[in-house]
Amino acid sequence: MTTNGGAVTAAAWNWATLAIAVGTAIVAVELVRRMLRSRLIGDRWALAGPFARRCTWPGFASAVVGTVKAAYDPDMPGSGSHGFQRVLSLLLIACVTWLLIQAAYAVTDVVLDRLTRIEGERNRRARRIRTQIALVRRVSAAVVVVIALGAMLFTFPQVRALGAGLLASAGIAGVVGGIAAQSTLGNMLAGLQLAFSDALRLDDVVVVEEEWGRIEELTLTYVALRLWDERRLILPVSHFTSNPFQNWTRHESRILGSVYLRVDWSVPVEEVRTELYRALRDNPLWDQKDWTLQVTDVTANGLVELRALMSAADSASAWDLRCDIREHLVTFIREKHPESLPRLRVDAPAS
Repeated sequence: MTTNGGAVTAAAWNWATLAIAVGTAIVAVELVRRMLRSRLIGDRWALAGPFARRCTWPGFASAVVGTVKAAYDPDMPGSGSHGFQRVLSLLLIACVTWLLIQAAYAVTDVVLDRLTRIEGERNRRARRIRTQIALVRRVSAAVVVVIALGAMLFTFPQVRALGAGLLASAGIAGVVGGIAAQSTLGNMLAGLQLAFSDALRLDDVVVVEEEWGRIEELTLTYVALRLWDERRLILPVSHFTSNPFQNWTRHESRILGSVYLRVDWSVPVEEVRTELYRALRDNPLWDQKDWTLQVTDVTANGLVELRALMSAADSASAWDLRCDIREHLVTFIREKHPESLPRLRVDAPAS
């Protein structure tokens, strides 16, 4: 009777020790989180905020599972089978992998946030680096996950025993896997090619499939294009390496816009040119650089084609500027020179 009572007491003591260890680990992680959030560290260390935001829950999980694995005794009474130790090993690998990925994302978040705030001439280079960092960290996360899965598998003795046979057949398996995943691998390589060749960057203005929009997301498998009317066009990355597309911001965001007017021969071109300059000078969307008005064509139905060119800082400003100038010139010709409105002349047959 005394022996059973001693065993029960020892088991209770072991479980109490385990609970205290887990509680201590949770308190320790919470103290670290509060220190990162404090003004003393948070205001002086740029990584404090991202680490606290991304690594809190992975830190709790890793601390709890690691503490349980370290303090757990599979031979203590009431602890269950030795299989629980293996489950703890798998959970610990998963939690540490989660923590490593989130820590890496926290470090790159600081860099990406600084690059997002860069404007002016350095904006193009900053967007290129943002695109490359985003893709590299996705690749790195995928590699870490694959390594973690391999480590999980090798916790099983049966898998370790089969290791030599698996390595011997790795060549055949690699060929079969490569054929099966040809499309996916092609997209991944295309994504890396786009990012490091500087052909496409986040926030670039492009025209694809006769749709105008900005690159909102660039991954290893697809590109998300935010169109001008807030729709999203999703295309595989390989589409951009095998099909032509327009990139309006590859070297700079500045762009020329054009407005075409077809009017009668009596239009006073010089007055329209003067009015164009006055309208541009008063419009904040004009970047104060390029402008011109030219007679570019005489149409088959006897009208004169005027083309007004104007420059703007980016494509969105150029679109709005073109609409403003088109409306202004149409109003000017209609009110000041109504005789220059388009007219079709027909020769009446002789009676």
